[in-house]
Amino acid sequence: MTDAGASSPAGDVGTAWRRIADALAAAIAQGDYAPGDTLPASVVLAERYGVHRHTVRQAFRHLAERGLVTVARGRGTQVSAPRFPYRLGRRVSMRSNFGKAGIAVSGAVLEARIVPGDEAACAALRLPEGAALWRIETLSRAGGEPVGTGVHWLEAARFPGFDAVLAQEGASITAAFRAAGIADYVRLSTRLSARLASPREATLLGLAPQAAVMLSAAVDALPDLTPIHLVDSVFAGERMEMVVEPFAE
Repeated sequence: MTDAGASSPAGDVGTAWRRIADALAAAIAQGDYAPGDTLPASVVLAERYGVHRHTVRQAFRHLAERGLVTVARGRGTQVSAPRFPYRLGRRVSMRSNFGKAGIAVSGAVLEARIVPGDEAACAALRLPEGAALWRIETLSRAGGEPVGTGVHWLEAARFPGFDAVLAQEGASITAAFRAAGIADYVRLSTRLSARLASPREATLLGLAPQAAVMLSAAVDALPDLTPIHLVDSVFAGERMEMVVEPFAE
């Protein structure tokens, strides 16, 4: 492994933390540090560059902001894997999204039950409050890595046995809809936000405690715009990037 930036020329332009960050970024780009590798500790790099540890930590923060590394207490500073692009357009399908990039996707149903729908969910599905809804929790993997978990809401009367169908189809909503006679559906809306992962989310997604996650609250509908599916998803922030393409199919 290359000793990244160990001999920075005295005439380099920029602050010390920037020179350290640039040297580490270059080492990552040329493969000296692979995804999952842990960078040298701040005390080691501080001695190497003749700076204070706070200067090195600033360099680490800059790399983290660029998505090149993740910084977690107890795990050090690790090189991030490239983020998976997740496209949001008129039609949204995880398998289609990743399939176009040649990335294999798998999924599993974690829990499925029928519950009385609350006011917000029933209103979004244009159902009377308290209508029986499927509440189905799933976990999705891309390239073998857990990337997202979601809670799906659908009308139980309209989709009898949907839990079994979804499990049989590897948690693919598109395939399960097709089995239920719905050949096409569209995305009505997607609301995006972010927060820190809960302990359970961190465990499911293989993240450090309180790692950043992206939230997606989406509504899918038939082509005539009748809503049929709500999904609240939590995505691993360090592994995903959202690409909004409002006019894409």
